Amino acid sequence: MAKIRKIEPQMPLVKKRQRVAAYARVSRDTQRLMHSVSAQISYYSNLIQHHPDWEYAGVYADTGISGTGIKERDEFQRMLADCENGKIDIILTKSISRFARNTVDLLATVRHLKSIGVEVRFEKEQINSFSGDGELMLSILASFAQEESRSISENCKWGIRKRFQSGEIGAANKHILGYQYDEDLKQYVVIPEEAEIVKRMFRLYLEKVSLRAICDELNDMGYRTINGMLFQEAAINSLLHNEIYAGDIRRQKCYIADPINKTKVKNQGELPQYYMADCHEAIIDRETYALVLQEFERRTAMLNPTYCFTGKIVCGMCGSPYTRKKSKVKGKTYVHWICRAKKEVGRTCKNHNFSEINLKKISVEILELEEFDEDIFTQQIEKITVLADGSLAFKFYEGRTKVWQKA
Repeated sequence: MAKIRKIEPQMPLVKKRQRVAAYARVSRDTQRLMHSVSAQISYYSNLIQHHPDWEYAGVYADTGISGTGIKERDEFQRMLADCENGKIDIILTKSISRFARNTVDLLATVRHLKSIGVEVRFEKEQINSFSGDGELMLSILASFAQEESRSISENCKWGIRKRFQSGEIGAANKHILGYQYDEDLKQYVVIPEEAEIVKRMFRLYLEKVSLRAICDELNDMGYRTINGMLFQEAAINSLLHNEIYAGDIRRQKCYIADPINKTKVKNQGELPQYYMADCHEAIIDRETYALVLQEFERRTAMLNPTYCFTGKIVCGMCGSPYTRKKSKVKGKTYVHWICRAKKEVGRTCKNHNFSEINLKKISVEILELEEFDEDIFTQQIEKITVLADGSLAFKFYEGRTKVWQKA
């Protein structure tokens, strides 16, 4: 019979010390809050180094950064990288809101750290990610932290809009090509060397030079953007449209649609904008600025011509708009309006086509004119619906509808 010998567990003579790090964050880079983060760093350094079972693994601190996202936090990302490399066993942090306000980010990060053997301890809430109910408590309290962040964001936006209404300028961007924001004067001041680049852009554009050619000239002369990059057409386009060069400021061109994901969208009229005139020294006089905007409209009209029927004809079968199509047969040009679905891949529509000549003749009949008048048509007709039998229903702006029956 085989002999069985019990082997008793042996505790190591020297207990392995756990490598402990701490994470601190403040959302605004002010003197008072910088003192706060310094105090946190000092507190955690002393706490870890005076614990007999802990080995100091560092304190990671982000300043002036929101807690709703984690990708933009350099120190947070450095800490996670050190965890991946096996340099940290425990992370200490003051509260859930300091670690992450976004519930999804918080839980995903804590779960991943747990999977690689890294424990997170939240002091204020007294939660340990390794405990049995740790994740449940985190889910509940993180949701509160996220909603608190949303509330804080709304309060901040309310305060900013109040300052806009009172005419307080401030600066979304401290440095714009040609200007530097002066904190003492509370306004933009001209940078002469950069102002010359701006003046050259406006002058070249009014001389009918293309955006691409303006980029090439500026780049060939050694000029660069404020970020040291080559000029691109989109940047030139944006600069030429910016009212700041005429001495004015428009606030709330964009806004944060979601305070958690920090989704920034262009303000298309969802929120009011605030236009402040004569805020600082102009680089471009108002007449020149107005001429540049007119030139933009002229070029846009040439590239994207519109016609009196554009946007007014709708297919009664599939709901698609009608588009203009030119074709040549034996050297002669013909213009027709057809349902867009006929031109799009994967879609078909069998509704009728109309030549532009016939559309004008029918419009003359409907409007009871002697000849087609584009201005009268535009002013009176809101929409033309092409019916399945080839008839046309003309809807007037005044509300009535008149149908032309196909013979």
